[in-house]
Amino acid sequence: MAYSFTNSKDRTYFLHKRETTLKNGRQQTIYFFAKEVKEGAIDDVPAGYTVSESRNGLPVLKKAA
Repeated sequence: MAYSFTNSKDRTYFLHKRETTLKNGRQQTIYFFAKEVKEGAIDDVPAGYTVSESRNGLPVLKKAA
């Protein structure tokens, strides 16, 4: 089951992960939230990150201090 986050506006978002290649050839992992479960959905928040909500209600991952 994909990790879900319900914001203050009572909308549910699901956490996803994607590996991408940058222009310089380096690999980078991108985490993002989507309104529905798609390919790349993950079950838990990655270690060292926390979920918070932006001013406009969108969930974002932040590195834990």
